[in-house]
Amino acid sequence: MKRFLKEAEVFDANEVMRYIGDIAQFHRIQGSRELVEAVRFIRNELALWGVKTEFYEETYNGEERYLTLTVPIAWNLVRASVEVLDERFTSSNTPLVAMAHSPSGGAEGEVLPILRDSDWENSKGKIVLVGSNWRDAYRKANESGAIGFIAYREGTGKAFPYIGLFLRKKDLLWARIPAVTLPEETARRVISKVNSGESVKAKISVEAETPEKETLPILYARVGKAPYILFTAHICHPKPGANDNASGSATLIELARILNGLYDDSFRFGFAFLWIPEYYGTQAFIEKYANIDEYYAVVNLDMVAGSEDRAGSTIMLVREPLSRFSIVSGLLEYYIEALNRRGSSFSGSALPMFKFKSYAYEMGSDHDVFNFFGVPSSMPITWPDCFYHSSEDTIEKLSKETLEVIGKAVLATALALAKGSREELERFARGYAMKYLGELSRDREAEKAERLVMSGLARDSKFLGIKSGHDFGSEGWIKWDPKGIISEEYISSVDEGLGKEFKELTRERKILPLLYEFLMLSELLPEEEAFKALEEEFGEVEREKLEKMLLILEKTGTVRRI
Repeated sequence: MKRFLKEAEVFDANEVMRYIGDIAQFHRIQGSRELVEAVRFIRNELALWGVKTEFYEETYNGEERYLTLTVPIAWNLVRASVEVLDERFTSSNTPLVAMAHSPSGGAEGEVLPILRDSDWENSKGKIVLVGSNWRDAYRKANESGAIGFIAYREGTGKAFPYIGLFLRKKDLLWARIPAVTLPEETARRVISKVNSGESVKAKISVEAETPEKETLPILYARVGKAPYILFTAHICHPKPGANDNASGSATLIELARILNGLYDDSFRFGFAFLWIPEYYGTQAFIEKYANIDEYYAVVNLDMVAGSEDRAGSTIMLVREPLSRFSIVSGLLEYYIEALNRRGSSFSGSALPMFKFKSYAYEMGSDHDVFNFFGVPSSMPITWPDCFYHSSEDTIEKLSKETLEVIGKAVLATALALAKGSREELERFARGYAMKYLGELSRDREAEKAERLVMSGLARDSKFLGIKSGHDFGSEGWIKWDPKGIISEEYISSVDEGLGKEFKELTRERKILPLLYEFLMLSELLPEEEAFKALEEEFGEVEREKLEKMLLILEKTGTVRRI
């Protein structure tokens, strides 16, 4: 399989960096005109390379629903400013001064830091300063009579944070006050002065257009014939958003350019490429345009250029969930390790250039939705990133070396799957399955995991033309419909009380991947076996909490027993 590393050398990280710089010029907020402009830029670049695209126009209007998600309002920032502690910050310096989807308006008055629940009692007529749970706090600020809202986020230092309100049309009945942001350092100075008894005044202003609708853009390209390996990247997020996610979107352009030139009819796969707004675009694409049966696997590119020396990033490979086992994440792991080399040990063995590890399924990007619909989906990503969702996510903080490692590994994986011999792929499938199960069985049993791995290999074999695995058939105990991201907003649209209960149960985010994987496993296995497989994959799980969440989904009609 090493021969595909040589073929992947055509990947040009310099070209990707150029595309990142171009994309980072757009303020790509969901619901904005500049998001559409960024997608059109990508479409024009692809046309220069002879890549044919399909451009689908869906809608941001604050009320359209795609599967389980209701889109935010259309929103275009005109200008925004904050004046506090003799400093003035404006959107001409960074558009992140305004919270995304903030209503227009101005406020001038005393700043009240919200440090405990009792502080809300004094918020009437004040500009409140809030450091967490911003969307809930923003509603509370409107209801309590505050005249303005300032948000900050811990860990951002001198940077302005990206915080979106994602307001829906119905929210405009109560969402009235302007919402802006401050760097953590400035917010801490305000808090310190107020705590010492001083009165701090601020003046804030937001001017934004909120038209009836804007285009929700979906850009899709196909090279060759089905079945396809699909590569995805979300194009949304604020200016500059260099790592998140201009890096993934730009890498996708380069992959489309290369594979469009390399493809011939001998390939067992064609290739498809998808640029979407995160989650909303993916769910719109699946609902309106996708033929799920055409896809063998998905590789989602999100934040693929983190810098170890400046942002502390490591290369993570988020594997497909056990319920969607495939050798694709094994190939990605193999090629990342082969490319991630610099220097040598005492005896001459290669040392890793960056810290790298493969992880069990984690949520947080567009790979999630394709997994829900049965397509094995994995994600290479760099994390942590201290510039994440901030005005400091700029191109000079990126790592071209990381881009090369991930970009070439993804390209080598695509070529190995499309061109590798049956003998090579059978040998690799056997080796990766043993490695995967060996890792699980070091800490716990892997009885159910073995069955799921064999089923995954059987699916791989149908697409790859190899002989591996065994299809045990489906014996699930639930039906999940509609599939998609399950949020408090979605549950509350059916029953507000259940929405609040669901929100409380999911306050710790680590429960969410367990919930979704349990739903996916439960479509394949009886109830007790699904719980057992979940424990084999993740270790100890909070069964009682998962059962409560499942009951909520049953009451809302999202899940039913069969």
